[in-house]
Amino acid sequence: MKKIEAIIRPAKVGDVCAALNKIGHPGLMITEIEGHGKQRGIEQEFRGKIYKTELITKAKIEIIVTDQDVDKITKVIRENALTGKVGDGKIFIYPVADVIRIRTAEQGEAAV
Repeated sequence: MKKIEAIIRPAKVGDVCAALNKIGHPGLMITEIEGHGKQRGIEQEFRGKIYKTELITKAKIEIIVTDQDVDKITKVIRENALTGKVGDGKIFIYPVADVIRIRTAEQGEAAV
């Protein structure tokens, strides 16, 4: 099992969720986060003054999947989060040692 963690633009969350539902994978967690990548924030002009915003709002999507679904899920996220501009985000993949469903005590892939 793997944990897929995607950091994407908040405006793309709806597109990504709809695409994941379409392929039959509705289970996910979404968190609003702030941070910056290589660009170290953005500069914006407001009423003639330039302001630097170092922390940019992003969305973090977390999904636990079976090993065979990793490529399919990452492809769907990438295709639906892509704008082609700096700040589109990143996808991280981590190993998951085990999963236990609290309600039924199912364990492993049966609990995903």
